[in-house]
Amino acid sequence: MPEQPYEPEGAIAGTGMGGAMDLGASEAVTLEKTPGGPDGTGPAEKPRSLWSDAWRDLRRNPVFILSALVILFLVFISLWPGAITSGSPLTCDLAKAQQGSGPGAPFGYNGQGCNVYTRTVYGARTSVTVGVLATLGVAVLGSVLGGLAGFFGRSWDSLLSRTTDIFFAIPVVLGGLVLLSVVTSNTVWPVIGFMVLLGWPQISRIARGSVITAKQNDYVQAARALGASNSRLLLRHIAPNAVAPVIVVATIALGTYIALEATLSYLGVGLKPPSVSWGIDISAASPYIRNAPHALLWPSGALAVTVLAFIMLGDAVRDALDPKLR
Repeated sequence: MPEQPYEPEGAIAGTGMGGAMDLGASEAVTLEKTPGGPDGTGPAEKPRSLWSDAWRDLRRNPVFILSALVILFLVFISLWPGAITSGSPLTCDLAKAQQGSGPGAPFGYNGQGCNVYTRTVYGARTSVTVGVLATLGVAVLGSVLGGLAGFFGRSWDSLLSRTTDIFFAIPVVLGGLVLLSVVTSNTVWPVIGFMVLLGWPQISRIARGSVITAKQNDYVQAARALGASNSRLLLRHIAPNAVAPVIVVATIALGTYIALEATLSYLGVGLKPPSVSWGIDISAASPYIRNAPHALLWPSGALAVTVLAFIMLGDAVRDALDPKLR
């Protein structure tokens, strides 16, 4: 029997039940191009990666959106504090000491007659700077040491494990009181250096366990069998699949470092006047809590909101990057 020519206007598609149905030309072409078409062919959907799935979940998470907006606002006022305040945090007038809110000072004045609103805005710069730089230092140092220990193992792993045990035995606040009490510098660098010194063991352990788990996967063993070097294995195959837990812990720790800086400044061993810090303002306002509670509540509230925002952000990132929670 001669083959009948194809007529789009009279295209026929099987119903799967022994019958047939008429389709128009556009419907027949669409059916042929659809992955679920009658012949089972069509363009395959590109598989999503862990990071694309995580970003999709984060965009739908109101906790992430709220915390991200708060953090973006903090970063903005840290970079450009003059955008929302025109005063100087070091300008004080004793005649206005402990006064309440007024024109140009919505938060009132502290015990030295300084504008609490201006000092609260400028205090965000110190907190964000210390938190971000300390977190970057801890993440880089801890990831490198922990990753190398987990990858090579044996004596290197044993040495790092015993070293981290020693650092974990040092109380953080007590260590800060001892180490920073002998520092005369009035910059943020000694405080950041102290946090990196005592903070890297936590990230190191997380990175070590993550690398040990990742290097046992089949794709790593296949790359090793094909002759891939250790550096290529670490950078191309292991690190991208082991970095997610480090990002989660570092994000949560960022808020902890901000609180630690305020604690050390409150105790007088962190930043010192004339530096502007929420911890310094909280310490200076403590004796006047009955007469001028506003001088204590505003910097304390700013500190609490900042720490809570980073912790909420870390929790949202953890939920998005943890496949077990899907």
